[in-house]
Amino acid sequence: MNSKTKSSNAREVDKTPTEYFEGAGRNLPPLPYRDMPAPLPLLKVLGPSVILAGLGVGSGEYVIWPFITSKVGVGFLWAAVLGVTVQYFINMEIERYTLATGETAVAGFVRFWRPWGILFCIFAVVPNMWPGWATSGVTIFTFIVGGGNVTLITIFVLIASGLTLTVSPVVYKTLEKAEFFKIGLTIVFLIVAIFAAINASAWADLPQAVTNFGRLPDSNVIPISLMLSALVFAGAGGVNNLVQSNWIRDKGFGMGAYVPKIVSPITGEEAAAPVTGSMIRQDEENLRRFRGWWRVASQEQFVSFWFICIFSIVIFSTLAYSTVFGTNLSGEANLGFIKSEGEALKRIVAPWFGTFFWVFGSISLMLVALGVLDFVARLVADVLKTVYLLQSRRWTESRIYFLVVWSMIVVGSLILLSGLNQPLILLVLAACLNGMVMFVYSILLIQLNRRGLPEAIRVKGFRLGVLCFAVLFYGFFAGWLIVVQVQSYFSASGG
Repeated sequence: MNSKTKSSNAREVDKTPTEYFEGAGRNLPPLPYRDMPAPLPLLKVLGPSVILAGLGVGSGEYVIWPFITSKVGVGFLWAAVLGVTVQYFINMEIERYTLATGETAVAGFVRFWRPWGILFCIFAVVPNMWPGWATSGVTIFTFIVGGGNVTLITIFVLIASGLTLTVSPVVYKTLEKAEFFKIGLTIVFLIVAIFAAINASAWADLPQAVTNFGRLPDSNVIPISLMLSALVFAGAGGVNNLVQSNWIRDKGFGMGAYVPKIVSPITGEEAAAPVTGSMIRQDEENLRRFRGWWRVASQEQFVSFWFICIFSIVIFSTLAYSTVFGTNLSGEANLGFIKSEGEALKRIVAPWFGTFFWVFGSISLMLVALGVLDFVARLVADVLKTVYLLQSRRWTESRIYFLVVWSMIVVGSLILLSGLNQPLILLVLAACLNGMVMFVYSILLIQLNRRGLPEAIRVKGFRLGVLCFAVLFYGFFAGWLIVVQVQSYFSASGG
């Protein structure tokens, strides 16, 4: 290390961490300096991105992208690859702050402006309080068994999901095992599909996804709301991405090793310690360890998230293109399309394959419902404990977490019992809302990782450029959606 670099690092060490934030002491306690733990090998840290991919392989990969492909062909798949790739870089910038401090990205946002905490709780709860994924999974289950009371079965699934999380000694480990199972099932199904159902002509047409780069489908065929939904759900999407902070912290990435885990109030030992973090010391050894963690985290995110999401979107979409392209199975990307596609697969491939298609979809969407309960409760619990209940010995993060989980189950059950059986169109609405949220937090991540971290580890160069592109990317489609909706409103009202 040259003398100029040593001098720069010395000046960084002399700073108190709160100097990296304007008004940080007013919103959250200062971050003490601590040494970063030594990085672990990739095989020991696999998990957080598997959870994210497991939640990502849901309505987008299984329903929306195959539906679009069945209407317009494989040419629009370039946008899926672009969407997942943008989310990969966003996820790594979410992880950057947590690796360096052990705090979540939302806690970092709060250090700049306190109301971001409540706003992101709302951003998490409102789009996800409708039990759309659970209802969708149960509806597909009724295709297999020939019928059933969707409302009552869905309520049972919600309660079972809550009990699964509640009795887990460490919640993260239970969720990780569930999503590892789902990803394994996904890979098995897709491999079978490759050899049993996708024809040679479909593979031959797949390069259209490259030659059509930048072209959008006719908005009269694929509405802008569906395009935005597809781009958001190409991967995880919305507030879900932000909870990557919580999952890598619970896995013990970087400075997250110092933060208490969420455990069961029944079977585990709760930790009531404060959940604000600590800043990595700015010396040569700690910066070397940070670079080691960054390398491992990037590999984990690439293998577990980027590859799995793109592989699943491409294969599910190519399957639909190979079997039902141009057949007009359904006018909308809904479960009627999934039912018709399963029946078509039974005729075209084999009866067992159509049934397998539905079995996978049912289990997949039910496990998404489990993950949604977890990530909403995890984000809300972290914000409430960190910002508002930091000194409370009674309200630990674990207790807040389980209160939110069971509150969502009660609200979801009441919604179902009121007769509002969640159609998949509300998942499209959730995706559109989450697309707008992604536009907001892409801006905040630039602020956080430029002004909230020391010079040696802040975002810069190409990655900063990708964040700026993400702002424009999600801002363009969110703005386009708003314009279309306003025009539709005035057209309907005769204005």
